[in-house]
Amino acid sequence: MKIEELIAAARGEVEVDLLLEGADLVNTLSGEVHRADVAIFRGTVVGFDCSSARETIDLSGRVLAPGFIDGHVHIESAMVTVPEYARAVVPRGTTAIVADPHEIANVLGTEGIRYIIDSGRSSPLSVYIMLPSCVPATHLETSGASLDAGALSELIGEEGVLGIGEVMNYPGVIFRDPAVLAKISLAGMRRRDGHHPRVDGHCPLLSGRDLAAYVAAGIESDHESTTIEEAKEKLRLGMRIMIREGTAAKNLDDLLPLVTEANSSRFLFVSDDRHPSDIIREGHIDSMVKRAGGAGLDPVVAIQIACLNAAEYFGLSDLGAISPGRRADVVVLDDLDELNVQKVLKEGAVVAENGRMIVPLSRAPAPRSSSMKVAGLGPGSFDIKAEGDLARVIGVIPDQIITRSLLARPKVEGGRVVADLDRDLLKIAVVERHRGTGNVGLGLVSGFGLARGAIATSIAHDSHNIATVGTSSAEIRRSVSAVKEMNGGLVVVDGGMVVASLPLPIAGLLSDRSMEEVAEEIEAVTEAAKDLGSALEDPFMTLSFLCLPVIPELKLTDKGLVDVNRFDFVPLFVGDGGEDEAASFEAR
Repeated sequence: MKIEELIAAARGEVEVDLLLEGADLVNTLSGEVHRADVAIFRGTVVGFDCSSARETIDLSGRVLAPGFIDGHVHIESAMVTVPEYARAVVPRGTTAIVADPHEIANVLGTEGIRYIIDSGRSSPLSVYIMLPSCVPATHLETSGASLDAGALSELIGEEGVLGIGEVMNYPGVIFRDPAVLAKISLAGMRRRDGHHPRVDGHCPLLSGRDLAAYVAAGIESDHESTTIEEAKEKLRLGMRIMIREGTAAKNLDDLLPLVTEANSSRFLFVSDDRHPSDIIREGHIDSMVKRAGGAGLDPVVAIQIACLNAAEYFGLSDLGAISPGRRADVVVLDDLDELNVQKVLKEGAVVAENGRMIVPLSRAPAPRSSSMKVAGLGPGSFDIKAEGDLARVIGVIPDQIITRSLLARPKVEGGRVVADLDRDLLKIAVVERHRGTGNVGLGLVSGFGLARGAIATSIAHDSHNIATVGTSSAEIRRSVSAVKEMNGGLVVVDGGMVVASLPLPIAGLLSDRSMEEVAEEIEAVTEAAKDLGSALEDPFMTLSFLCLPVIPELKLTDKGLVDVNRFDFVPLFVGDGGEDEAASFEAR
């Protein structure tokens, strides 16, 4: 649209396309709620009245707000494609997201990033990208790609790319790792030509001089604060605080008391990682707005946090407010007490009503690359030769992604370690699936409680190899084969038979089915795992994080057992001398 046409429409010299009449407007710019008729021309707001409109929608008694923006999300956590994700969140009022495609990038590299970008092009959800800064996350695992500063530099200037995603390697920043600093510097280079890419952070519990150094490097936000004290320190140093309410990590209630009229512009609402059933049952950014209002926060401030703050932080100057010249992404609410979403307009077109999309959605394209290159596995691939009296054991802590490093005397038969069901001592394996290396990491785990069978998943943070835990080598081998046959997914095996599964054929991370179907299948595999004896609330989520070698204490990758505190590999067996530690395992 030419600027002359926009000016003419704003002056009432031409007929506008749509007039939203009779509603009260949440003006995120002035902080007011006032009566306004919103005129829309070719997808853009042109003013609060008009001479003539082709169509008028009477919204008397309703409230208009700008479309909500999720400031930090990994779509892959919902296990669905971008169009399907849009179908779930747009009716909830979310019209834009800032995605960090870290998971799929670890599998498919730049092809995975472009897949997310391309999938969002014809979607009623605007998808912006922060380029993953940690692919791979560490040198202790085999990922499907490696993205250095050179690879990211080819994408940093593309349309829709807003900057560098969460810099999880905060030790690399503090100790000036050249590769880490080169990625951060990409944002600074772009600033000089008028563009201002952001650099998002990830620095749980970082404090004092180390935090100051991290911020001084140019990192501008954080979504890992869990206490007011932690968030306040980061706020004082200039960071934007992303208040997260995901599935595993929920920080809204703890951090809301920090928000005041004086500092509210420094906060964003984000979902980070939210599973399908939680989106379907609880909602998305709308649920955060409602809960914030219910907790006593001024609903106008809650809505500002949900849209304007993200727009201003990321430089999305056409979003975040309903005002002339801005994109007509509009949420129609019942009122400011209940804050229920009734309609959603995207660029001036009604796309959702009463919780449902009313426009067709395009099908997401399929990535070209295969993501399941598992080398041949034989009958002995998962056997563990007994090489000592004591073995290291990964101790699961329920509802936590951290683990304990334990010692135990394993059960041995015929010179091979076997599962000890009486002591809940099971076998765990991680199978490399990106390059066909044949790598198989083997270990022992306690805390799953399986009495029979095995479970396996191709969602295994952060490199997403195949992770499996089971009661025998045969059951483990069958579970890995089942994941491979599905081209990725979650499986439960009992007696050599697959009793439940969730296929994830897109990069081994995403389903091509609806979110409702995925939610049902997640429930089915979870219940099947519990039927095998597991008492964990979410056995598959627990398993997926047992491969993440940046979260203490003991983890397993395709390359071997990792002592995270040492940040190095350790052997499974330690020999004699660990009786006290072994006793602690028996006593727990």
